[in-house]
Amino acid sequence: MTKDKNYSLKIAMVQSILHWENPVANRKMFSDKIEKIVESVDIIVLPEMFTTGFTMSPKNIDPKEGLITLDWMKEIAAAKDSAIIGSVVFQESGNYYNRLFFVRPNGDFHSYDKRHTFTLAGEDKEYTAGTKRVIVSYKGFLICPLICYDLRFPVWSRNTENFDVLLYTANWPTPRVNAWDTLLKARAIENMAYCIGVNRIGEDEVGHEYPGHSSVYGPLGELIANSEKEEIIVVEIVKNEINSIRDKFRFLNDRDEFILFEA
Repeated sequence: MTKDKNYSLKIAMVQSILHWENPVANRKMFSDKIEKIVESVDIIVLPEMFTTGFTMSPKNIDPKEGLITLDWMKEIAAAKDSAIIGSVVFQESGNYYNRLFFVRPNGDFHSYDKRHTFTLAGEDKEYTAGTKRVIVSYKGFLICPLICYDLRFPVWSRNTENFDVLLYTANWPTPRVNAWDTLLKARAIENMAYCIGVNRIGEDEVGHEYPGHSSVYGPLGELIANSEKEEIIVVEIVKNEINSIRDKFRFLNDRDEFILFEA
């Protein structure tokens, strides 16, 4: 564990409504919102499918929009000198993906395809599931970015790489918000890591309501931040807090060893 420097990350969570299947309007909206972040932040986090809403009609989205949005994210990251994270509808080789991008200020990026497609909404019929997790090293922290329904699966979220931050982007609806709150806290406790969830708010075109509840939980499950309104929540997390807790409570030393593989 790194103890010679007390690394910290300042994270801006953008809890917002979304314009249905309208990437141009959403990019403009998020550009305006991000421009109003006056303090220096290290990471900006947007909701799941932030350019379209949780659409099960990816064919309605121009296939070029995925790369257009990636270029937009690079521009925002460079202008704000901050990494930016969010998932979009992305077409590649004839398949559609719910693809998350982690874009660095220098334009380099990592991508993660949602592993657990949401069968209740038919996401599994429209989008190809991912097969690999991604661990991002950024400013002294190891970050594991995941997407919405992944939150329900503790094995996929398990801290086998000693990551510091578990981060979920989401379109999580109001009727199941209790599960959202409970599982974010549980993932923080069992992985002894910060757990961050960024959800959208408002109602979409197919009648689903979203409550926000974007939250940050500490390594022992303590609630650090939570919001139920449209706003940008800025939170700072500290690496040494993770180190001191893991040194005192060595629960991760007793975790089961396993290997994830495709059947």
